Amino acid sequence: MNKRTVLDATRELLRELGLTTVFGNPGTTEVPFLTDWPDDFDYVLGLQESAVVAMADAYAQATRRAVLVNLHSAGGVGHGLGSLFTAYRNRTPLIVVAGQQNRALLPHDPFLGATDAPEFPKPYVKWSIEPATAEDVPAALSRAYHVATQAPSGPVFVSVPADDWTVTTERPVISRPRIRGFAPDPEAIDELVAALEKSERPAIVVGGAVDQDGAVVETVALAERLNAAVWVAPMSFRCSFPEDHPLFQGFLDPERGAVSDRLAQHDLVVVLGAPAFTYHVDRGRDDAQMPPLFILSDDEQILARAFEGTGIRATPKLGVRALLNVVDQSSRPAPAPLQRPAKPSGDKLTAEFVYSTLADLLPDNAIVVEEAPSHRGFLHDHLPITQTDTGFLTIASGALGYGVPGTVGAALGAPDRKVIGVIGDGSSMYGIQALWTAARQDVPVTILILDNSEYAAVRILGDAIGGEKIPGTQLGGIDFAALAASMGCQAVTITEPSGLVPGLTAALGEKRPTLVHIRVAASDRTIY
Repeated sequence: MNKRTVLDATRELLRELGLTTVFGNPGTTEVPFLTDWPDDFDYVLGLQESAVVAMADAYAQATRRAVLVNLHSAGGVGHGLGSLFTAYRNRTPLIVVAGQQNRALLPHDPFLGATDAPEFPKPYVKWSIEPATAEDVPAALSRAYHVATQAPSGPVFVSVPADDWTVTTERPVISRPRIRGFAPDPEAIDELVAALEKSERPAIVVGGAVDQDGAVVETVALAERLNAAVWVAPMSFRCSFPEDHPLFQGFLDPERGAVSDRLAQHDLVVVLGAPAFTYHVDRGRDDAQMPPLFILSDDEQILARAFEGTGIRATPKLGVRALLNVVDQSSRPAPAPLQRPAKPSGDKLTAEFVYSTLADLLPDNAIVVEEAPSHRGFLHDHLPITQTDTGFLTIASGALGYGVPGTVGAALGAPDRKVIGVIGDGSSMYGIQALWTAARQDVPVTILILDNSEYAAVRILGDAIGGEKIPGTQLGGIDFAALAASMGCQAVTITEPSGLVPGLTAALGEKRPTLVHIRVAASDRTIY
């Protein structure tokens, strides 16, 4: 009679938790975990660990479920840390399982051993462990799942010595029901409602956690009941309010003075599912005044570090529902609708023209994955995201490498939806290996590479602060269509405005992974 091993017990647990799709790039310390791979498990192979983590991140975002990532010891984890940082900022429930050398070898500092493995990914994991004994591995993975999925969700890390998987165990596999969201303190809600009743010009600022918690419909209902202006928090990583709604007012820039200027017209601001606020540049206006703030968040760290405002701790959906239960329909006038810029003429192949054209061609229920930092303002102006269920994914971290693999991961997670990636030429090269996975998995993604031949975000920011002769910003000479073809994807290059509509129309209709290389004109528009 075969005895039950730690690997057997772990696979039982993974099935129970729905973690049977595994993203990975294997090494020798992972072989015992991967051996005799079950038929009911899927293994999504990526050619570099950073791309693997980014694919898994977007997959988890698109499915609203946790996902397991298998990485290789210290080197593989090190390669994946940039994308793990993004997953942490994106609040993505990733369970990262990394191989470790055999326990008997660890005192000898072995080849491919990870020294202090649980410390390596900190502080960008919610919890990390190398179990004390082999029999502790399933329990550690169960705990890791529950930590990862508890609000605020985020990645966790478990290092497992290679010989642990073959150890026999009689311990039962223990898994609890998933931990749900939590509601706000009723007294805090009463205080907010009293402030809203006195307000004449309220605003709501939405962050990525609203869509992540599936609370967009409730947030729209709250805004309509209050007749409140709705702004998007700086650097938001998802679309949490339909951008064609009459109450939508636009996007806040990540600079305190700019936020203060935008919000000065309001006498009360309610921040939902976002920090108050995320800043990227300092223009010497640290004392810029904010209106009275209420900040509703499930993250105690966001509430603790806020310099002003009243914090209310709750998951977004339950927090907004608590407000909907007690606020009445307001008779205050609604703010004037946002006036968008005119459509670009199309006499030049610009990022504005690309986004405006894509807006006309975007399929219903599509997911847009974005990583083109120097063109983000043009996207805001000309490609309104109206899909209120994971219609938009990007990075909250600012660490490049998410775009191409994120597009592939989102498509694997949402096979019934068209997924379109809009990626800068510089950004794309951090995760271009994911094109191979797109071809291998045969996902019908469309990836647009906006090629302006430079790291324009760096150059533009340098210009804005008076910098001169900044090195390392010039790119160019990369044949993205040839790269895509070499990895098994279909590809086309567009160099003239007249080719954009037919080229995008054909690409969006393809059932195979397709890359569209678009050579766009350079821009000197400031980022923010």
